[in-house]
Amino acid sequence: MESPLRAPTEPDFRLIETLAFRPGQGFVRLARHLGRMARSAKTFGIPFSAEIAARMLNAARGDSPLRCRLTLDTAGQFDLTTGPLAKNPDLWRLAISDIRLTASDIWLRHKSTRRAVYDTARASIPTGVDELVFLNERDELCEGTITNLFLEMPDGRYLTPSLSSGVLPGILREEYLENKRVTQATLSLTDLRDAQMVHVGNSLRGLIRAELAVT
Repeated sequence: MESPLRAPTEPDFRLIETLAFRPGQGFVRLARHLGRMARSAKTFGIPFSAEIAARMLNAARGDSPLRCRLTLDTAGQFDLTTGPLAKNPDLWRLAISDIRLTASDIWLRHKSTRRAVYDTARASIPTGVDELVFLNERDELCEGTITNLFLEMPDGRYLTPSLSSGVLPGILREEYLENKRVTQATLSLTDLRDAQMVHVGNSLRGLIRAELAVT
């Protein structure tokens, strides 16, 4: 059996799950979020308890929608921060990041505090743009700084970039793949430009219609 990778040594390293709480619905896709954190914890040899995580989250329930950020450190200790969950805008405008992802980078597969590439790109978003989309070293579409990408093509296919291109396995993306709502594919900037409809999204926000601000 392949041994787990070693957890990073930086003291502030954390695994992250950001999920929505909605009154009357509860925590959106809770099992999927905890499942992803558990898989990453196993990969890096970090202790993980779904029961403790669920208890901590349940203590945060309230009467209004919440953005909940659950983190796990290398000792297996959880921390939770919450804040108001704002409504989605009707449309996000997209541009292409100058930063290229490396498809083989293992850190693209795990949601953690090792987010320098995303944070750097997000800090450089120009006025009039809401999200930057990454390409990899092979000119393949990857994802946004905080979202996965979904394209409705002229032939009726609904596609999302393949994990092999260098993509976080997003929770909303996971649900859509399992429900056969979307299919993975190797996609290019031409596919993005040719798409009949473009959405970006994540489990916290759901789907947001999007369009290229600069073509």
